[in-house]
Amino acid sequence: MYYLLDENELVFPHPSLADEDGLLAVGGDLSIERLLLAYENGIFPWYNEDSPILWYAPLERFVLSPAKIRISKSLKQVLRSNKFQVTIDKDFSSVIKNCAVISRKDQDGTWIVSDMQEAYNRLHKAGYAHSVEVWQGEELVGGLYGVQVGKVFCGESMFSKVSNASKIALVHLAKNFGLSLIDCQIPSDHLRKMGAELIPQEEYLSILHAQQS
Repeated sequence: MYYLLDENELVFPHPSLADEDGLLAVGGDLSIERLLLAYENGIFPWYNEDSPILWYAPLERFVLSPAKIRISKSLKQVLRSNKFQVTIDKDFSSVIKNCAVISRKDQDGTWIVSDMQEAYNRLHKAGYAHSVEVWQGEELVGGLYGVQVGKVFCGESMFSKVSNASKIALVHLAKNFGLSLIDCQIPSDHLRKMGAELIPQEEYLSILHAQQS
């Protein structure tokens, strides 16, 4: 069962009421206020161009502890090579645009629709959403973006045009943002190899709320 949100009322049902797929609510809007309320309560929007706004609160969260990040020997060599340059919040709009258009295995189209891009660009300008950019010379070759809630970074998406670029962005995020936890949202093998794991929603919410105080 999911809940229909009232656009005139800034409220979400409790995340524990999400269905087995994590779907919690439908509707509402992508205002800064609603997005912040969502992230502060472990909820995020995820939908495509042909659907209404869908809000998810997975019953298990795929997270990475920065203190436990595993960096392979080969990635350490790349990091030491200075082959890439890393910046923070230098070109947020280009990062989200690349995340939206880059081709991904077993995925048709994108959930980062134009309304989502506009909403997160507004969040960035308001100081709540951040990006990490990875460059080769003047070319943007990788990066990630997400929303920071206290010391928890809610990762939204990442992209890589060359080998290791998105991993370098993730390592930089883990080492330089003073975070206690990175929410990776969607499980993946390469993030699992770097130390990400599934935890119960209740544990995630406990960490999230503790980091906001």
